[in-house]
Amino acid sequence: MWVAPAVTVLFWVSVATLAIGLARRSVLWRAGRAAPFAWSELLAVPKRYFVDLHHVVARDPYIAKTHIVTAGGAIAALALVAINYGLGIYARLLDWGILLAAVVMLAGTYFVWARRQQPPSRLSRGAWNRLPYSLTAFAIGLAILVMIPPQALSLAIAVLALLLLLAGSAELALGIGTGSPMKHAVAGLLHLAFHPRPERFSGVQSTALAPLALANRDFGVTKPSDFLWTELLSFDACVECGKCEQSCPAFAARQPLNPKKLIQDLVAGLSSSSDVAYAGRPYPGIAIGAHRGSPNQPIIPKLIEAETVWSCTTCRACVEECPMLIEHVDAIVGMRRSLNLTQGDIPGTAPETLSNLRETGTQGGYAKSARYNWAIDLEVPEAQPGKPVDLLLVAGEGAFDMRYQRTLRALVKSLKAARADFAILGARECDTGDTARRLGDEATFQALAKQNIAMLASLDFKRIVTSDPHVLHSLRNEYPAFGGNYTVIHHTALLAELASQGKLQLGKSTETRALTYHDPCYLGRYNGETQAPRDLLRNLGIEVREMQRAGLRGRCCGGGGGAPLTDIPGKQRIPDIRMADAREVGADVIAVACPQCTAMLEGVAGARAEILDIAELVASSLEAQQ
Repeated sequence: MWVAPAVTVLFWVSVATLAIGLARRSVLWRAGRAAPFAWSELLAVPKRYFVDLHHVVARDPYIAKTHIVTAGGAIAALALVAINYGLGIYARLLDWGILLAAVVMLAGTYFVWARRQQPPSRLSRGAWNRLPYSLTAFAIGLAILVMIPPQALSLAIAVLALLLLLAGSAELALGIGTGSPMKHAVAGLLHLAFHPRPERFSGVQSTALAPLALANRDFGVTKPSDFLWTELLSFDACVECGKCEQSCPAFAARQPLNPKKLIQDLVAGLSSSSDVAYAGRPYPGIAIGAHRGSPNQPIIPKLIEAETVWSCTTCRACVEECPMLIEHVDAIVGMRRSLNLTQGDIPGTAPETLSNLRETGTQGGYAKSARYNWAIDLEVPEAQPGKPVDLLLVAGEGAFDMRYQRTLRALVKSLKAARADFAILGARECDTGDTARRLGDEATFQALAKQNIAMLASLDFKRIVTSDPHVLHSLRNEYPAFGGNYTVIHHTALLAELASQGKLQLGKSTETRALTYHDPCYLGRYNGETQAPRDLLRNLGIEVREMQRAGLRGRCCGGGGGAPLTDIPGKQRIPDIRMADAREVGADVIAVACPQCTAMLEGVAGARAEILDIAELVASSLEAQQ
């Protein structure tokens, strides 16, 4: 019977087509800048797929189970076809295994089809809508060919089954070469092997931006080919599920940013095409179909509008939710760096802030000696060379804000109550440069970082404590690239530590109103600290009413990434959306742990919950015991 050899031919033609398409696509990826990689990383794909990737996918139980059944059945069927037909074995026992795998795949495909009947608004349509049908064709065609004995298989049924199998195979075989939806099946696996941040798979909280080699005229990303080739590969791994879109605070506020479309626009630039075929929701206020790019043409404004990249708060909610582990924020900051360093094109009041940083070492243009005016009456020692101290308190830019000075004073009182050995920096303290770096001004960031590292090298301390997660992130994660290696702790973690050691005797809080806790992005997603603040509140006898978006999945307040400075307009303010989250759980108080969050949430107009830093709640508890 000719059917089995025909399946063998179809298999090897599909393999050849897939290989040719992969070779063609890899030419596009190689247009990017060189990046270190090792072929041995391919061996790590199974673990990264079944553990690291599915850890994120599992947050949506429906699609997680659907994916396991559909993809699992497909992979098992393809593996068995490769053995039985690719090698010409034609064993009936293996046919029964193929049939079982095809049935499992078909069952999963039904749930893919069912979700596509009333899809979430975040899902892309267009070519993606045909997947249930092409997958069904593959499964049914394969099932018919192996289920019916060759001698009982009529010519008409055999031809029909082969045509169904051909249609289904074409989806995968042609996907990578044509850039159609199933390209993610190949690009996604290669992306897991050659990820731009491979340390993510070792349990490392990898959130620091890579430094620019400014002396080598590395000024960020101007065109698609300026990305690392591994980043270009990662863009092709996108499955257009819209999880990033759903979590993006700028998109929710109707600012002109949709992280899903941004990645798809970069794919269009990679492949010298336009966004006309994009079948998802657009950037709010920007029509689809008017932008085109190519690997060596400027991204902005031909492919992406400048206001799109300036809308980002760098909160990493998109990265946290992405089931393909794509690094959206790295791409956005890369483009910001080019706009800033090569064109000086920055909107809003950001240019003034950056000028202040360069001239005074403060964002507001203040005298550095005024940073600790709030502590004059507290008799806090100032760190001096040759005088060892356990804790070095770095206040950050919040020290110039009268509201946040209450938090800093509360922290100092708590540290004194615990008899902690600490000191402040006084006039030595400069801004860490976090805002400059997020706005793309790498030169100012590096200058401030090197200045601060030299200053800290003159002092003798064991740990740094700060109330500002942005300061925490810079000192802990980004300064090591320039030789500054420190043990940095957030004030909530320190207070929780002192309480657990019995050095800080916490009483029951006098706060009886309903309270919720807002996770700062740079404390939670950037540094993985979500438990210490909650432990402190629990030790104070306070029950936390958790908002739907909490912990590593907390919603941004809108204060990061220089967003309040670029001030790209939307239909709603991001902090207003966050305040609505608090109202949903009936909170009268929002506990915070970041000066940016305090400022943004207190800026919400009208009736709202009171904003209190956790340090203030701790200090109040101590005062109640006196």
